[in-house]
Formats: sequence, C-alpha cells, structure tokens
Amino acid sequence: MSFTIGIDLGGTKIAAGVVDKTGFVVEELVKPTPNVSAKAVIAAIVEACSELMERHEVIGICVAAPGFVDAGRSRLLFTPNLPMTDEPLRAKIEKKLQVPVSIENDANAAAWGELRFGAAQNRRNMVMLTVGTGLGGGLVVDGRLVRGAYGVAAEVGHMTHIPGGLPCGCGLNGCWEQYASGNALVRIGRRLSAENRAASQDLLALGDGTPEGVEGLHISEAAKAGNEIAVAAFNELGSALGLGMANLSAILDPEIFVIGGGVSAAGEILLAPIRDTYSKNLTARDHRPMPDVVIATLGNDAGMVGAADLARGA
Repeated sequence: MSFTIGIDLGGTKIAAGVVDKTGFVVEELVKPTPNVSAKAVIAAIVEACSELMERHEVIGICVAAPGFVDAGRSRLLFTPNLPMTDEPLRAKIEKKLQVPVSIENDANAAAWGELRFGAAQNRRNMVMLTVGTGLGGGLVVDGRLVRGAYGVAAEVGHMTHIPGGLPCGCGLNGCWEQYASGNALVRIGRRLSAENRAASQDLLALGDGTPEGVEGLHISEAAKAGNEIAVAAFNELGSALGLGMANLSAILDPEIFVIGGGVSAAGEILLAPIRDTYSKNLTARDHRPMPDVVIATLGNDAGMVGAADLARGA
C-alpha cells in the first residue's frame, strides 16, 4: 500500500503523520517548532519526514501551514507565527527529500480532512472554522476546496466584525478572530472575572487567583462545572461566531459548518450559543433549510490527515 505524509506545521510544534488512503494514521511524530529561522523550520520538517520515510514507502508529502499559500501551492507567502515570508517551501523540501511536495493552508487541510474522513463526509458544500489561538477557515463548494484566484481564499478570521474595533495581528482593526477565537475567549474570561470576582472564585482558583491568570483551559473546565462566569464567556464567544456564520451563509449557503480547533473541545457549551445566534441572524431563516453545526471529529489530526490526502493530488 502506498502512503503519504501530512505535516501540520504550527507555531509551537510540527506534527508529521504517515497516512494511508483511508485516512488512517499509520505512524505519527511530533517535534517542537524551532521558531528561530525559516532554515531551522525547514530542517525540522525534513528531519521528521526523513525519519518516517526510513520505515514507510512514501509517494508524496503535503505541508499544512498557518498562513497565506500561493495559488501554485508552492510558497508560503505570509504567516504571523513563523519566521517565513515568501518562502519557497515546496522547492526546498523536494530538493532534500526527492518526493513530490505541496503546500496548503492549515485550515484548508483540516476542512479537506473532515470532508473526506470526518464530520462532513458525503457533503459537498461545507465551511470549516478552526477556533484556536486565532480563527481559520476552509471552504468546500461542490466538492472542491476553494483557494481563490491567488491562493488565499477563506481567511474568514479577517473579515471585519466590528468596524474600528480591536487591533489585529494582520494590521487591521475589528477582525472577526479578535472576537471569536481562543485568544478572544481568554480576554473575555479575564474581563468578566474582573467585573464579578465573587461569581468567579471557582474559575480564578484554577489559575493564580487573579483575572490575569485565567487561561482558556481554565474557562473550559469551569464552564463544564457550571461556573456562571465561564459559561457567560462561552456565550459571548459563541454569539460572535454565530453572527459571522450567519453572514457567511448569506454568501455561501453551506450544508454544514464544522467547528474545529482547540476551543471546540468545549462541545455543546460552545455550540449552543453559536446555534442560537446563528438562527436568529440567518437571513430568511423561516424559508430555508438550516445547515448542521457540528464539532469536528478528527480533532487535532484533521490538518495532518487532510494534508496527507491532498498529497495524493486532490
């Protein structure tokens, strides 16, 4: 059986997996990302792939990267969390490994993984939202990934959500991801905790006792235990997501929204306010079918598995 390698390239770790044509992960390696230079990152990718290729016959590799990828799927144009700008990743990795290589946006790869092997199987029109540190997006229309004319479609996290709002790392203000991401959840949780310390005691106790010590995992844990401040933080986050999703539906009319990324581990605590706000803001909601809104089923492997399948030429 032929195998491909999917690389999930992140700001803190590189996950490399050998995957078969059914989406099964045969072997996986995780290495820290040497976030000091492009040369160091590429060397780490090559090292991980070389180690896997010693044990498996590999016919192709796809790197899922967090940023803008050109239309030829060869260059990483820009990423805010890695020391890479206009980096010819495909050429450099192919030269070292002597197998076909492609580059893909990480949310696109995750969307493809969920479409082929996860929550969106047998669907042809879907939106994937990766709610992690930031907010990524992947679009599938009529069974095909939408990459756009220049390769940088589906950067939905940088739609304007609040004109003149919070500054974003992209250089603009008021982007959707500033209100609908893991970083947003932390900021909301800290603000609500500071405003009502009495109701926040259970949440604060999970950190260092101060609002500034509240982290995303604390908010998730406290919300699952029923803490009202933590639940309110998820309600605010979910409402921001639901509103943006209603706007996307007016343009794309998807069959299904798949919610992934680390924040999605909260499950129904996150989905309930999303669905509520989405249904209230969906245009002509009484005269159209409602798409499903579900949690991704491949978890942290979605980008890696999707990338490996894309390495087969999808």
